[in-house]
Amino acid sequence: MRAATGFQYELRAATPGGPALAIVTEVAAGLRRYSVDGIDLVEPFAAEVIPPWGAGIVLMPWPNRIRDGLWQHEGVVQRLALTEPELSNAIHGLLRYSPYRMLDRSPSSVTLAATVFPQAGYPFLLDTTVRYALTDAGLEVTHVVRNVGRNTAPVALGAHPYPKIGGVPTADLVLTIAARTHIDVDERQNPVGESTVEDTRFDLRAGRRVGDIDLDDGFGGIGPETLDVQPDLTGEEPGTGVASLTAPDGRSVTIWGDRSIRNVQVFTPRNFPFEGPEGPFLGMAVAIEPMTAPANAFNSGAGLRWVEPGESWTVRWGIRHDGFGL
Repeated sequence: MRAATGFQYELRAATPGGPALAIVTEVAAGLRRYSVDGIDLVEPFAAEVIPPWGAGIVLMPWPNRIRDGLWQHEGVVQRLALTEPELSNAIHGLLRYSPYRMLDRSPSSVTLAATVFPQAGYPFLLDTTVRYALTDAGLEVTHVVRNVGRNTAPVALGAHPYPKIGGVPTADLVLTIAARTHIDVDERQNPVGESTVEDTRFDLRAGRRVGDIDLDDGFGGIGPETLDVQPDLTGEEPGTGVASLTAPDGRSVTIWGDRSIRNVQVFTPRNFPFEGPEGPFLGMAVAIEPMTAPANAFNSGAGLRWVEPGESWTVRWGIRHDGFGL
């Protein structure tokens, strides 16, 4: 039987923290599994199911929500499909159910590609690639967007990992978010403003136990000045810590991003579907979604990148692990 997420690309590498394994899916170029020394660092799920709560998928050409699926381009109203019908929003882009094709593969990396074709609500033509690579420091992800159409295209992107530290209840992990601002929203999760996190329950720069918080919130003001986490990367520039989870024994997992990653959405569902020895059950998980723009960016313009015909745009993020294999 063919898997719901398509072909499974298995990556392996020897790292100082122990053997690393990642599984990337054909559909949505999603991260279905990532572990180091046998310890899961993202919530795994079966290849035969649709990624639960968007786990691991690429969000392209916009992350998060667009209110009513409506926005304007050159005076023309664009109408996107309402893929979050209960809130009347268009959510998480146009490639979450699309198959990607393989461009390149090694034992420890894979590069996948998909095209965003002109369609209702988005009349632009983009070639996109995503490369997953296992490194000594963790998992590095590189997105490249190339405008192969005739018109300048608005683009934002993100990813939807659910990090964890296997063997430690997610509720017992300490969540740190390197954000100075909170994206204030209405009852449909669409932005109405942005405010400082100072002296609010959204100030998680010093960290709080995941089990003590309840979030489906966007944050801004991400940058090198907000959290002193600088992964040792081989790319052109260092990555900045966006958010991290820390176990009681000091081990940690950090989501980092390059200078384009200025926003993050954090979601703490209590009803994430798990498979246990005695069958399926619901429990707590945490999504940390690095994004280049906040929700509704096609209308606000916040963080939106306009990619010229023939131009390419590269965005990098990744998952770093610390304290493993000691």
